[in-house]
Amino acid sequence: MVFPLAARRAAAVLDEVKGKHGVVRPLHRERGSSQRMCMRTLAHVTHEAVHKVGGIGAVLEGLLTSKAYQTSEQRTILIGPLFAAEDGVRGRLGPTGEVLYSSIDHLPPHPVSNALDQVRRDFHVQIVYGHRTFTNPHTGIIVSPEILLIDVARMDLGRVNYFKSRLWENFGIDSRRYESSWEYDLYVKLGPAAIAALQALGAADDECVIIAHEFMGMPTALAAIVDPSPAFRTVFYAHEVSSMRRIVEDHPGHDVMFYNVLSQAMENNRYVTDVFGPQDGYYRHALVDASRHCDQIFAVGDAVAKELRFMGPGFADADISVCYNGIPAQEITLAEKRASREKLQDYAQTLLGDRPDYIFTHVTRTAPSKGLWRDIRVLAQLEPFFRAAGKSAVLFVLSTEVPGRRPADVRHMERWWHWPVAHREGDPDLSHGEAIFYAGVQEFNTRARQIKMVFVNQFGWNHKVCGERMPEDMTFMDLRRGADVEFGQSIYEPFGIAQLEPLTFGAVCVPTNVCGCVGFVHEALGAQPSPNVVVADYCDMGQELRDEAGWLALTREERDRHEMHVAKRVAERLMAALPPDEKAIERLMASGLALAQQMSWEVVASRFVLPGIEAACQRKDGIEIA
Repeated sequence: MVFPLAARRAAAVLDEVKGKHGVVRPLHRERGSSQRMCMRTLAHVTHEAVHKVGGIGAVLEGLLTSKAYQTSEQRTILIGPLFAAEDGVRGRLGPTGEVLYSSIDHLPPHPVSNALDQVRRDFHVQIVYGHRTFTNPHTGIIVSPEILLIDVARMDLGRVNYFKSRLWENFGIDSRRYESSWEYDLYVKLGPAAIAALQALGAADDECVIIAHEFMGMPTALAAIVDPSPAFRTVFYAHEVSSMRRIVEDHPGHDVMFYNVLSQAMENNRYVTDVFGPQDGYYRHALVDASRHCDQIFAVGDAVAKELRFMGPGFADADISVCYNGIPAQEITLAEKRASREKLQDYAQTLLGDRPDYIFTHVTRTAPSKGLWRDIRVLAQLEPFFRAAGKSAVLFVLSTEVPGRRPADVRHMERWWHWPVAHREGDPDLSHGEAIFYAGVQEFNTRARQIKMVFVNQFGWNHKVCGERMPEDMTFMDLRRGADVEFGQSIYEPFGIAQLEPLTFGAVCVPTNVCGCVGFVHEALGAQPSPNVVVADYCDMGQELRDEAGWLALTREERDRHEMHVAKRVAERLMAALPPDEKAIERLMASGLALAQQMSWEVVASRFVLPGIEAACQRKDGIEIA
C-alpha cells in the first residue's frame, strides 16, 4: 500500500520537525550520469528499538552515535513490535523517548497522523511513532533517531495469510510448521505492516535500506523484497546463526566438537543438514536461511560468516561481509583508574573481610553459551600461583538470566542471608540456571584461599539496585575502569563486545578463540601479540586426530579433561600478564587504548557498515518474485 501524497507531505514536515535532531538530512548521490537530490533511509528492524536488553542494543548505541554514521547524511528509523500497549504514553518509547503519534492515546493531530491512520485501518494494528535519545556513555554524543512501533496483536488475518503465502511461493518458508511459535507469528505480522508504515512516512520515496537485525528482522526484509517498490534494498545483520548456537549449546562437546566438525565438513562440501540432520523445523533456521536473498549480509565475526556458508550451498553466492562490532575507546587517567579500582576493593573488603590485590570481572548473561564454568577452572589453576606469590583476587561475576530484582528484595536478601556472598535458590534470588552456576561458585570458594568469587545476579551495579553494602557513588563504569581482568570464555560468541569493553581502561581480557572479537584483534594487530589479550583456545586438542564421526562422538568427560589442560595454560599466561605495580598498569592502559582505538565504532562505521550499505544499494535483486 503506497500513500504518495500523504507520504510526501509527511516527509516534508518531518524534515522540518526532525532536522534539529540531526537524523533527517537530504544527500546528493550519483545515479548513472545525472546527479539529483536523494534521501536515503536506513530502517533498522529490531526488538531492541526502545530498550537495550542485549548485544543488538549495544550495537545500535555504538553505531548510531559514531561520528562516521552521523556525518553520512541519512535518515534513521528504528522499527520494532510494540510489546507493552498498557504502558502510558510517557513510557511507550522509553525514558528518553518523545511520542509524536500514537493511535492508542489519541494524541493531537501530527503531520504524519493521516498517513499512519490509513495503515492502522488497513492492517488493524496500533502504531506509536516518535523518537528516542541515545547517549554514548564514553563520548557523550547524543542522537535522536525516529522510532516506529507496531502492535500486531489484532492484525487483519487476511493480510497475514497473504504474506505467508508469499513467503512460501518466493522463499519456500512453510509457515504452517511454526504456527505454535508466538515469536514467529509476531515478526511475520510485523513485516508487511512495517513496510506499509515506512511508505506512509515517505521512506520509500527514494532509497530505503531495510537492515534486519537477526532473525527477528527477516520477515520485514522479505516483505521488502516482494514489495513492488524499487526503493527497497535489504541487509541481514547476522549477530549470530541461531541454529548453530543451538547445536553448540546442546552437544556435550560444545565448541570443541562443533568448530572442528565445521572445518572438516566444509572441506568435503558437506553442510549442517548433512552432519546434524534437518534444521528447518526450527523457525529461526528457516528465516536465517532466507537471508541469502538479501542484497547484503553483515556477519559480526569470522565464525559467523563460516556458519552462514555452512547453512547450505545456497549461500555460496550470497554477498557476506565480515562486519565486526566496535568497542569503546576512551582515555582515562591513572588516577581515575585507581579511584574505580579502590571502590571495587572497598566493596570486596566489605563483603569478604579482606582487601584483594586484583579485581577480576565477568559481565554477561547467565546462559550456557557463556561458558561460566571455565572461569572457575582457570581460577582453580591460578590459585596455586597466587598462594606462592602471596597475592589475592576477587572475581565479580555480574550475571543474571531474569529481569532485575526489586531494590527492596535485594535489601531483604542482604539482611537475611548476606547476598551476594551467599544465595538461596528460588524467588527473589537464584533462578534455575543461576543456581547451577552458584553450586560451582560455592565449591570453588570452599577450597580456595587467595581467590574468591562473588556472584552478583543483579544488573545495574550501583547502590540503589545492588544494596547497602555497595559504595554509594559506585557506577557501572567503575566496574569497567577498575578491572584488572575481564573473563569471557564463551563456547558460542558471535562477537563479544563485553569481553573487550574494559580493554580501553587497561584490563587484560580473556576471550576464547571462537569469540568474533578475536578476529578483529588479529586484524588490528597483525602478527603482533597484545599484552592486554589472552586468548583461550579450547578447540585445539593438539596432536589428537579425529574424523567427523570422532568429533561428533566427543563426550563431556573428554571435553572436561581437555578444558582443564587449557585452563592451566590460560592461568600461566594470565599470571605473567597481571600488572605488578602502577607503572605496569599505566603500560597496559596505553596499549589497551591504542588497540581499542583501532577497533572503535568510528572504525567499524567507516570501514565496514557504511561501505556495506553502499554496496547493497548498488546491487539489483537477483530473485524472481512470484
